[in-house]
Amino acid sequence: MSAPRLEIALDRLRHNAVTLVGHLSRHGITVTAVSKACLGRPEIVGTWLAAGVTSIGDSRIETLEGLARGGLTAPTLLIRTPMLSQVEQVVAHATSSCNSEPLLIQALAAAAQRQQRRHGVLLMVELGDCREGLLPRDLEAAARLTLSLPSLRLVGIGTNLGCQHGVVPDAANMAELSALANALEARLGIGLELVSGGNSANLPWLAQGGTPGRINHLRLGEALLLGREPLARTAIPGLHTDAFTLVGELIEVKRKPSSPWGKQGLTSFQASAPPPAPDRGLRQRGLLALGVQDMDPADLEPPAGVSIVGASSDHLVVEAERPLRVGEELHFRPGYSALLRAMTSPFVVKRYSGGDRWLTRAAADRWRARSCRTSQG
Repeated sequence: MSAPRLEIALDRLRHNAVTLVGHLSRHGITVTAVSKACLGRPEIVGTWLAAGVTSIGDSRIETLEGLARGGLTAPTLLIRTPMLSQVEQVVAHATSSCNSEPLLIQALAAAAQRQQRRHGVLLMVELGDCREGLLPRDLEAAARLTLSLPSLRLVGIGTNLGCQHGVVPDAANMAELSALANALEARLGIGLELVSGGNSANLPWLAQGGTPGRINHLRLGEALLLGREPLARTAIPGLHTDAFTLVGELIEVKRKPSSPWGKQGLTSFQASAPPPAPDRGLRQRGLLALGVQDMDPADLEPPAGVSIVGASSDHLVVEAERPLRVGEELHFRPGYSALLRAMTSPFVVKRYSGGDRWLTRAAADRWRARSCRTSQG
């Protein structure tokens, strides 16, 4: 069997999606499933849609374009602010997009007019994490601009927390978002379809009794995929945290000194010289054909009795108390960063189990062909 590979349990992903969609619907909240960490794989996207998510979100328009060409008809949301150079693509292949720049809103309107389409705009508001978003005082002007452009549709407002500085969604910032929605509707005489509270980081706030207020939409990735919230990396009760397993093959097993010798400089992935390694004598070390190009070694949970001691572009170095052998496979649990990198690596085979394929073989082949052309272009 090929290695490295990701073993993906679709039935566990379906369980996570059904559970979250059902729980959030009782709060009046719908879910956009964010596919960026799985590169928009149609098998996973189809599992989510069958479980009741209302739309698919991604940060790369190329992924949404690939899904559309592969047969996706569900609404899509570009969750990263569009690039000016890609507005034509965005209008052609995304139902809506998150926006915070007036210049880009005007460019999207022009592109939509040329294509005789109507593009949805979700205005993002900055509420403390200092990444994307209009300052609250600028929200009304951006809304008026969007409403003045007939080729655009103002679908709502949203915010994003927990990604840049780890700011926690709480009663204060969620209430502020609700208040902004109410004020905007009152001043402009409109109704907002979506008030998008954020991402998987919002789930602990809700679980602790948070009041949604006007919030009726979340954009979820990590919770659906890994069954956990991102701020403390804690498992969400009732969800599977083991839908993904990263498998690597041992290509060398030897007893070697635990401390290097000779003058040391920088390694390829370190900005400063590594600290001196303690001398623990001879240790059994294994070398796997799995490198930083394929995963994030700092975000892997090794199997019991195995520890990760280092990584380079193409190798993962482990130690183990039990005997290892060349050709043996080791199974690791990836976190979000490791999963994202493994899913986007062409050298990691993806193997699915426990679910039906969403697309026909021909449609899946079209999707893959389009993805390859996009990545090579």
